[in-house]
Amino acid sequence: MADGNTPANTGGVAQDQLRSIVERIERLEEEKAAIANDIKEVYAEAKGNGFDTKTLRQVIRLRRQDKAERQEQEAILDLYLHALGMVE
Repeated sequence: MADGNTPANTGGVAQDQLRSIVERIERLEEEKAAIANDIKEVYAEAKGNGFDTKTLRQVIRLRRQDKAERQEQEAILDLYLHALGMVE
């Protein structure tokens, strides 16, 4: 049972503000879904042109990183590979 001071019962600014926020999020979620579909189509196009999409995704991920972060990850990977005897 709610008391008379909850925002849902005020019918005022809080309710309007909440509705506005929810509607904005819903619109953004729709846009995000459309963009995700566009990205999926680009990957399909790349695959159709003979590109390996798994490697392409890795390239995209690496390009998002700054140089220092990328170098650190490469050094750790190299260390692990050497420790496992996977590098000659």
